[in-house]
Amino acid sequence: MSCEKCHLLMQQSFPFWETLNEKDRAELMNGASCAEFKKGQNIHNGTVCTGIIFVKTGCLRVYMLSEEGKEITLYRIFAGDVCVLSASCILDSITFDVQVDAEEDSRCCILSPGSFHRVSERKPEMKNFLLEKTVSRFSEVMWVMQQILFMSFDKRLAIFLLSESEKAKSSEIKLTHEQIAKYMGSAREVVSRMLKYFSSEGYVELSRGGVTITDYDALDRLAL
Repeated sequence: MSCEKCHLLMQQSFPFWETLNEKDRAELMNGASCAEFKKGQNIHNGTVCTGIIFVKTGCLRVYMLSEEGKEITLYRIFAGDVCVLSASCILDSITFDVQVDAEEDSRCCILSPGSFHRVSERKPEMKNFLLEKTVSRFSEVMWVMQQILFMSFDKRLAIFLLSESEKAKSSEIKLTHEQIAKYMGSAREVVSRMLKYFSSEGYVELSRGGVTITDYDALDRLAL
């Protein structure tokens, strides 16, 4: 991906872009780099401040990792969107670490935290943008926590399957039981057991490496 594409991504993503002078734009451009990531590759591990990630193509997964190796998927970032928690060092109030992996082959533009910080000292609306994006993501994180803490697993799984079907625009969800468990922060055995129950009730059909929804109405009722 050319640096011109980075320029376009920032122009499309930053609502304050047109208010920047040439010097500020040049500093942001000089601090941007293009990168390609293979499916499953780790992009941000929380130990360093990676920067702001713009997704040109592909999809990224943002998740938390426990000391025991358990993962909880917080949200995913699709083409045209921005990951700001990978630059949490810019915001003093963010004190926890997240991991970011490429969920599929992805092409991204990464803006260094130093460049953003220097320009934002002159343009406070940049920090406002970062705060707004962070608050928006926290809403998604709280929804995930609410499901884990307060919802029965059959309801959580129904919501997950319906959401994945909507994203894929297909009744076929190409995820293994292990992948579903990872995204939901559960154990594979628990997911497999519930999917087998859903299958016995006629809600879904199970196949190698995938799940096909056969009764949307039943899952909708469970998800209520």
